[in-house]
Amino acid sequence: MIRTEVIIGVRNVPKSSEWYQTLLNCKSKHGGETFEILADKDDDTVILCLHKWGAHAHSTLMSPDVKKGNGLILVFAVSNFEQVWENARELYAVIEEVPHLNENSGRQEFSLRDIDGYYVSIADVPV
Repeated sequence: MIRTEVIIGVRNVPKSSEWYQTLLNCKSKHGGETFEILADKDDDTVILCLHKWGAHAHSTLMSPDVKKGNGLILVFAVSNFEQVWENARELYAVIEEVPHLNENSGRQEFSLRDIDGYYVSIADVPV
């Protein structure tokens, strides 16, 4: 088995954690001011890690002033697509693309920006 555990730099770990938990209905596995692990509530799979900019001296996580996210799209495949869309609207998220059929993947998806400006796409996965 191989899984990716993506870590992104954020300005405020608790605030970003709350935002993602609200959007995706996921859970915190770590918590704290400098690092967070977010996981699927159903099977405990890690879906995203949040790291405070400048903490722990990681070379690629030192400064939020460098343009974030160039070449990166955070894609979350979810089985509760409509609920996540409603969550995004309730968060007043910056919507980049409303729900639509992606001709390439054949799945419904929408895209938005998180509170740190990362481009996030949500894709429907049939249950």
